[in-house]
Amino acid sequence: MKKLDENAMAARLAQDIPDGAYVNLGIGLPNKVAHFVPEGREVMYHTENGLLGVGGAPAAGEEDPELIDASKNLVTMLPGAALFDHPLAFSMMRGNHLGIAVLGAYQVAENGDLANWATLEQSFPPAVGGAMDLVAGVPQIFVLMRHTARDGSPKLLKQCSYPLTGAGVVTRVYTDLCVLEVTPEGFRLVELAPGNSLEEVQAVTEARILA
Repeated sequence: MKKLDENAMAARLAQDIPDGAYVNLGIGLPNKVAHFVPEGREVMYHTENGLLGVGGAPAAGEEDPELIDASKNLVTMLPGAALFDHPLAFSMMRGNHLGIAVLGAYQVAENGDLANWATLEQSFPPAVGGAMDLVAGVPQIFVLMRHTARDGSPKLLKQCSYPLTGAGVVTRVYTDLCVLEVTPEGFRLVELAPGNSLEEVQAVTEARILA
């Protein structure tokens, strides 16, 4: 199978973010989406540590160590950006002021259940972060994730085995193999990564994929 790299995954998701959207980017892979705003669109990216209007990475020599996103990556600010404290950042997340949140995941179930804050194998208490606030207060949840775990086991399941972040909250899933819509009937195929077949992707997916 042909797998997209992380930049290609992020760029593909960015194509589905509409002009003028207000979007939160979760830590890790989702942060890459900010680098791929399609030409002609304006998107205001939000980070829970207090910035609305996140830009791309700074040029060499222009880094500001106090300007970081929730993943502690150095970022820039777009024209019109605003800085604020954590309470206001979380009020934006909880209060339905953002249109989309892009999150990573350990598991996603066919009914849209999301597990992205803890696994059963962790030997230390994990940090919940803002994920539970986002899934409760943002109407569209896009998940950006690898299609399978490092051992090759499926991450798109009939039912999550890890503790849930939110029940029935996921709108779409973007992986290195395909794009899936969450529907009342389950996962429905939107697009295959170039070079892949539905049969190949289904073979590494526990839940059924509807064509």
